[in-house]
Amino acid sequence: MKHKLFAIFTTLLFTFTLQATEIHSPNGQISVTLHCPENNAAGTACLSIRYGDQYIFNQIHLGIQTNRQDLSSKLRLQSASETSLHTDDYQMITGKRQHCINHANERRFILVNDKEQCLTLIIRAYDDGIAFRYQLKTAPNGEMITNECTSYDLATGSPRWMRPRSVDNEGFYPFSTEGCKSGEWGYPALMEPQKDVFALITESDLQRIHCGTYLVNEGTERYRVKMVEDALSVTGEWHSAWHTLIIGTLADITESTLTTDVATPCQLKDTSWIKPGNASWIYWAHNHGARNCALLKQYVDLAASMHWPYTLIDAEWDQMTGGTIEDVLAYAHSKDIRPILWYNSTTNWIEGAPTPLYRLNKATDREKEFAWLEKQGVKGVKVDFFPTDTQQAINYYFDLLEDAARHHLLVNLHGGTLPWGWQRTYPQLITLESVYGAEWYNNNERLTSRAACHNATLPFTRNVIGSMDYTPGTFSDSQHPHITSYGHELALPILFESGIQHMPDRPETYQSLPDEVKQLLSTLPTTWDDTRLLSGYPGEHAVLARKKGNTWYIAGINGKDTPAILRFSLQRLSLPQQTAVLFIGDGTDEKSFRIEKNLSIGKETEVPCLARGGFVMQITLP
Repeated sequence: MKHKLFAIFTTLLFTFTLQATEIHSPNGQISVTLHCPENNAAGTACLSIRYGDQYIFNQIHLGIQTNRQDLSSKLRLQSASETSLHTDDYQMITGKRQHCINHANERRFILVNDKEQCLTLIIRAYDDGIAFRYQLKTAPNGEMITNECTSYDLATGSPRWMRPRSVDNEGFYPFSTEGCKSGEWGYPALMEPQKDVFALITESDLQRIHCGTYLVNEGTERYRVKMVEDALSVTGEWHSAWHTLIIGTLADITESTLTTDVATPCQLKDTSWIKPGNASWIYWAHNHGARNCALLKQYVDLAASMHWPYTLIDAEWDQMTGGTIEDVLAYAHSKDIRPILWYNSTTNWIEGAPTPLYRLNKATDREKEFAWLEKQGVKGVKVDFFPTDTQQAINYYFDLLEDAARHHLLVNLHGGTLPWGWQRTYPQLITLESVYGAEWYNNNERLTSRAACHNATLPFTRNVIGSMDYTPGTFSDSQHPHITSYGHELALPILFESGIQHMPDRPETYQSLPDEVKQLLSTLPTTWDDTRLLSGYPGEHAVLARKKGNTWYIAGINGKDTPAILRFSLQRLSLPQQTAVLFIGDGTDEKSFRIEKNLSIGKETEVPCLARGGFVMQITLP
């Protein structure tokens, strides 16, 4: 009898302990458990995460170290809050959907080290992932954060798609199953810890009090978060950025808005002036084209003929011949086209970097330039060539965004930082680069052979976390050729989300396209009411559906160097049976289209694609 009572007591105690340290997503699919060393022993506090009955992460190590406090070991649980429901309900101008709603269960845990120093851990468990951040009360005179001790475990053999770290956040996401591979890795990092269960790791809501971070592997099955600065000065009540892990099926990953869900809400009182849309763009076909007044006017004419609202005047417009920038701006206004101007951030000096330089660095100079742009009717700026994400660089981004908003200027950030949820906070941030995109056809031959696989990986990696200025849809060749098909290229402006799509090809190329293709490109939205993944696997293929009004646009690409049949179901779109669609896909070769205006389709669909091929379907509901 005594043994039975002891067993019952032990079970109850164990259950109470779990309840004290567990948190579940609203649908119960994701469970997070906080584990602390017993009896203040040496060791690391950590999280384990389950998806259903499968462990996705066994030990996510936790903690922060400062010059005054070690909050990474000997942490015990002092107290835990009750679970509360947190709801995100907001409108987005850009992104996967206009109206975003997400729910999370939230708990706050107070962790204490052997010196009675406290670290607050906030965890939110969503149906599509988790987010956690640290809060720290600093010493009266402030202190220096010297180490971010968060690290993620991933077993050798688990598939992963991770981009080597770079200042511009551009690069490929190669497939790998290698653990213990030393190196530095940038966000977002996609992993498949269990078969058909994925996790995408990134961060969100970086603020002026932060610097950026990245992942480091030092020859173990663990990826550690590392700050880009050796020490970060902090004062008062400090909190980290949100560590976010989007978890679930590939559809959960691609459709998630978790990056903006946890971001600071919109800081603008009036957003009515923010108008997404397509733009003509001169750089891809003409490296130094912005020096040529007559050529710039041709791209204004292209935008007008294709009914695109914008034209982007790229680098070196201050060295123009045959006219002045004012001449081009006046010409654009006469055609009812809104101009956007390129600037060098002049914070990451590159030998021979293009001009204009030093116009945005000082607050007084930036105010003068932005006021001039507003007076000239310029509608946005593309700012390029940024350094790594130090706290100083993060503050410069915020300065640009806040000052641009006062002058009603859209902002496109290039050659620099990733999306950190800022498109919710400052929705005039219409897009960001941080992607190895089509402009690289201009620079070297690397993209030619790798583009198809790379393009079929981006919907599951980089484009998950925010708008991506890939500059898609190139039918002719730049300095280096593309070997993706015309159908593949036509799919990219739909497959890739960006608040402004810069159409990069030559005027004569667009004019030579079939009427159905020109009509599609002329009316193509850049903002969406909903997004659904219909089929795909990173690097192999992707079929994505995006809705605008009463129209679904479905885009699919083959990422392989061999022909493929892309099979997918339309059941999630709730379409009437035998809906008629406009279909534009691969023709008999890479440089031709197959066009069917009244294709009849059912719930289950299959589309044959060439090697590196693709297709588009436009379905208008009655």
